[in-house]
Amino acid sequence: MSHSIVVTGATGFVGSHVLEELTQIGHKDLHIIAACRDRRKLIAEFSGEVREGDLRDPEYMHRVLTGADIVCHCAAWSAVWGKKKESKQLYLDPSLQLIDKALEWRVKRFINISTTSAAAPKSSSNAYAPGISHRFWPHLNNIIAIENYMQENAHRGMSMVNLRLGIFAGSRYSLGILPLLLPRLKTHLVPWVSGGKTGLPIIDGRDIGQAFVRAALAPQLPPYAAFNIVGPEIPTVREVIDYIGDHFDYPRPHFSVPFFAAYGVAWLMERLDPLLPWEPLITRSIVHLLEETGVSNNQARELLGYNPEIHWKEAVHRQITEMQHNQFRGMKMFKPIKSLSIGDKES
Repeated sequence: MSHSIVVTGATGFVGSHVLEELTQIGHKDLHIIAACRDRRKLIAEFSGEVREGDLRDPEYMHRVLTGADIVCHCAAWSAVWGKKKESKQLYLDPSLQLIDKALEWRVKRFINISTTSAAAPKSSSNAYAPGISHRFWPHLNNIIAIENYMQENAHRGMSMVNLRLGIFAGSRYSLGILPLLLPRLKTHLVPWVSGGKTGLPIIDGRDIGQAFVRAALAPQLPPYAAFNIVGPEIPTVREVIDYIGDHFDYPRPHFSVPFFAAYGVAWLMERLDPLLPWEPLITRSIVHLLEETGVSNNQARELLGYNPEIHWKEAVHRQITEMQHNQFRGMKMFKPIKSLSIGDKES
């Protein structure tokens, strides 16, 4: 059966790996459409159709879905702390509008990015468990709002698939928990939280690409399907930091605090932020990402045939090596905001 698949955010971390996986399987019945702001930033292997534009542009929103029957919504704008207004304008609103437009165009399947931390720490092992909103993290609340909107509209004839992905790592990625933690480790002020005993569900971009493609092409799924998607093995935070220390000479934390104390210190750091010229050393959102999720790939393996292959050590090593090669100096807690204007081609 032939399919026309739109991949939004095709130059980003998730989108580029989805394009890579689709290109590698080379199925003659797949028409792949890369939706992005700048075609020059697409992976070299891709030779399919490209539709350039910005999802905040109503005309582009209409044009990007023309003829599509599957949407892999990989486009995302992220903020680890604050930026409530920006997250709504740059991520939540365009995503909800894309779902509405896909329903209008009678798209058959819509696949969405979420996070294994959405329902953490108590219920995240169940990918169908409702996300838990937190006042301290507006962007996570918007991720949960999209999940809820998908469930509310799943009866309208379009298959909705929600992938709660683990902690991103691997090639072409300089965002997320690892780039946030690494420069902070150098200060020697960041503690272990709960002794570093909680799991860190790292997933390489290549396994994300596999999961997306399997979700796109799975023959039968319920109107709303949700899956936790992580790597083949989940290390503890301590194992990851020890590995980074051994191979890249980063200092390890010198002391440990329980989660309740870490949240308290993070709250204080956030309150002091207006008085300081740099971002907080730690925020409650970072602490939240270190909470235990207890997730597994069991359901994705059973229903999608998902079989992750990339060990977390390989993913972490590849990411940090690439960051060093690019002279990465740390990241802000939000992506730079791109203006929407005629002819805007930035990625």
